Formats: sequence, C-alpha cells, structure tokens
Amino acid sequence: MYGLKHPHWVVVTVLTLLAFGCPIQAIVAAFGLDERTVSDWHERAGTHAKAVQESQVCQGALDLGQMQGDEMYLKTQYGTVWLATAVSVFSRLLIWGAVSPERNGSLITQVVQKVKEASLPMQPILWATDGFSAWKSAILKTFREPLRTGKRGRPRLVTWPDLHIVQVIKRRTGRRLVSIERRLVHGLRSSAESMVFASQGDIGLFNTAYVERLNATIRTWMPAATRRSRTPAARHRRLDAAFFWMAAVYNFCHIHDSIQTAPAVAAGITDSPWSIDQLLRFRPALE
Repeated sequence: MYGLKHPHWVVVTVLTLLAFGCPIQAIVAAFGLDERTVSDWHERAGTHAKAVQESQVCQGALDLGQMQGDEMYLKTQYGTVWLATAVSVFSRLLIWGAVSPERNGSLITQVVQKVKEASLPMQPILWATDGFSAWKSAILKTFREPLRTGKRGRPRLVTWPDLHIVQVIKRRTGRRLVSIERRLVHGLRSSAESMVFASQGDIGLFNTAYVERLNATIRTWMPAATRRSRTPAARHRRLDAAFFWMAAVYNFCHIHDSIQTAPAVAAGITDSPWSIDQLLRFRPALE
C-alpha cells in the first residue's frame, strides 16, 4: 500500500473486484484509472498474498487428512500454460498452486512439496488425483523421512507409513463421460476409505470432486482461466500474482456455504474470516 497516490478505499475496492474476477478493463472504465496502475496494484497484492499464504499455511502445523490435486490449463498472450493446485477436503483450504508452461513432474512437485511443508510431520494423509502419473511419483518422492540408525553415512529415506494415494480416471468420448475408474495405487484401502469418511462426512467413493469445484471457482474468479477468455494473461508473473491474490481471498476472506466459514478458520489458522482490508494490512514474517 506504500506510496500509492489514491485513497485507501479505492485501492481496497479495486483489489476486491479483481479477486472476484472483474476484468481490468471494467475497473479502468468505472474508476477512471490507468490500466498500468490497476495491473501494478494487482501484482503488489499478489506478491503480498503469496507471502501471507506461505507464512500462515506452509508452516508444518496442519492436519490435512484427505488432499486432492489436479491441473488445468490457462491462456496467456503467448500460449497455453498449466496451473496445478492442491486442496484439503475437510477445510476446503487451498494449500498451494504453481504455474508452468508445461504439464510435467516439475510443476506437480512444486505443489506437493508445499503440501508437505504445510502438514504436521508423519500424519496420516490421503491423496486423490487424476491419472496423471506425475502426481504419484512426486508424492512418493516428497513424503519421505530419513531413517536414522546411528550408522555412519547418509540415512535411507522411507515413505510415510500412513500415506495413501488413489487415482480417479475419467474416460470420455468427446464431451460424454463413458466410465470412471478408481485405483488405489499406494497404501491400504481400508485406511483410505476411513479418511474419505472422516473428511467428507459420508462413506462415499474415491473422488476428485472438491478440487474440480476449486477449478470451477478459479475459472470464475480469474478471467485468464476462463475457457473462452478474451482477456488472456500477458505474463507468467502477472498470472502468478493473480492466482495468489485470488487464493488468499478464497482462503481467508470468502465464506463457503458447505462449511459456513472461511477455509482458514476451518483449518484452525485464524479465529474468524478476514476482510479484504485485514488481508492487505497483515504483515507476514516473510515480508
């Protein structure tokens, strides 16, 4: 907020509109601002929000339970890029997201590593993903701890004992859904089913419904993520900033109907939902 030559209420209002998907062109027309000014505010807010996300979420204090991960494509002026995200089912907390020009293991690993940083060490965790094999590889490689035996040399890394991974593979003919295959690719089925019950409140089947709903929210709140968008992102840096600004508002300010509070409250990070002004004024230790 430092050095901005506009009233505080104007900045907060503009950033609120940006968080919920209002196109920059509409804001420019409504407030008489320069497009570069609005873009600068958006990038500042996104940089701040990323620091808030890391300082409040990725601190090894969350019992995540069931996690769901997925990836989606977004449009930029220079071609398609991919956004991978991971959400905790019980709290609906969006843990992290990463943008990359390619849909590959490096993209998925960035997200999985942040989920591990957010999780209490060695806690039971269930991952539900689509059939993209990079998720399984990244999870098994990341969720390991050194086995210390007292012998000399580097200790061997062992996978968390209560780690479970399921894949939900949807097959389509055109736009028509033909079949759904659910695979347990790591861990115990009985434990995985118990974690689904604990996080979803019913027995249910293995699914990726919660991260797919998150994808729908992202496409609604980020103009560049809309499938038939006429407002593609100009640069990866702006896309990254737009995502984290949206993610912070989603986690700390937005009250979800299904849990009747903000995800950060449900996860035990904050005592009550924040206003946009509180989010902007919060000073994370990382800044």
